[in-house]
Amino acid sequence: MGHQYFDELEIRSPEEREADLMARLPGQIAMAKSEASGWAKHLADVDPAEVTSREALAKLPVLRKSDLLAAQAEEPPLGGFAAGDFSTYKRIFMSPGPIWEPQGSEADPWKSARAFHATGIRPGDIVHNALSYHMTPGGFILDQGARAYGCVVFPAGIGNTDMQVSAISSLRPTAYAGTPDYLKVILDRAAELGADVSSIKHGLVSGGALYPSLREEYANRGVKVLQAYATADLGIVAYESEAMEGLIANEDFIIEIVRPGTGEPVEPGEVGELVVTTFSPTYPLIRFATGDLSAVLPGISPCGRTNMRLKGWMGRADQRTKVKGMFVDPAQIERLRKNAGDEAGRARLSVVRQGEQDHMILKVETEAASDEFIAALKKSLKEHTGLNGDVELVAPNTLPNDGKVISDEREVTA
Repeated sequence: MGHQYFDELEIRSPEEREADLMARLPGQIAMAKSEASGWAKHLADVDPAEVTSREALAKLPVLRKSDLLAAQAEEPPLGGFAAGDFSTYKRIFMSPGPIWEPQGSEADPWKSARAFHATGIRPGDIVHNALSYHMTPGGFILDQGARAYGCVVFPAGIGNTDMQVSAISSLRPTAYAGTPDYLKVILDRAAELGADVSSIKHGLVSGGALYPSLREEYANRGVKVLQAYATADLGIVAYESEAMEGLIANEDFIIEIVRPGTGEPVEPGEVGELVVTTFSPTYPLIRFATGDLSAVLPGISPCGRTNMRLKGWMGRADQRTKVKGMFVDPAQIERLRKNAGDEAGRARLSVVRQGEQDHMILKVETEAASDEFIAALKKSLKEHTGLNGDVELVAPNTLPNDGKVISDEREVTA
């Protein structure tokens, strides 16, 4: 296989991968329930032996960050959602929230080595790691994977740019790891100081958007930059390859795209919230809702890796919105839609300002246009949200595919 792929797993047939993941899933759920009191409670009614398909997995409740925060406040520090004995963890982190995350004893607990390989970085390379090493896991997520892969890491962290430029000109690292924007700060400062930082040829970036114009600027300056999607809880969920056509799902993750505010998978290609299940022995997250929107790209990557591809980060999924002083939640709109029967396709609630007041317009895709249907939907909207609103019926497949169940348009129309 040469150097093209990290291992054979990346080029398995999708059917083989899916069968492997589903075969391992019951054991992971059983472990989580037996070793973590939070999971035992959260999945109290679940028989692990029955969860052997995506359809079965989709029936399990999602775990949201808000659930974790509440559990951690009630049972500090980890809310009963980490497995094993506290003394076996290598580190414990605090991310904004505050929310705590454990680091287990695996060599690459956040699965980042694979992303370094796909970026073109190789064992023996020196990696200048400019993600924060302070309190949060960011810097360590990349540090652990790079070292497990055989790289040498300079733990630069964030800030103190002049010292970072000096370190690069002395140490001659071949790779940068960090946020998409900060590499430009380093390169620009190096140019001002007349320092040579041309040793850097590759970049693996995360923690922000890599805009096409910025990627092009880096390429013009001799640095090929690829991105990865990661969270503090999960690690590297998906990463780019040289094909640069979507983000390839990492091995050992089960990824679902669900309708925001619900746990229900959307149709293939539809935008929704990323929900991830991990096989971590320390921090088993099962149907963990990331709060981020994405969609699945059809087919496999031209680079030959066969795993699911994501379109990348497409916004936040938290669409809970205050209307006339009351919160309206995507889950309410989804319940309304389901209660409306088979005639109702996708639904979207637009919140606008009309005559200096909040006003709701429920748009529903349907072929069954009738006054009775509109009246029933209006009544249902009031029952589910406690608020009156208008109903507009639209043709199937005409609402935007952007993952929005609630669209707050008040700023635009004010």
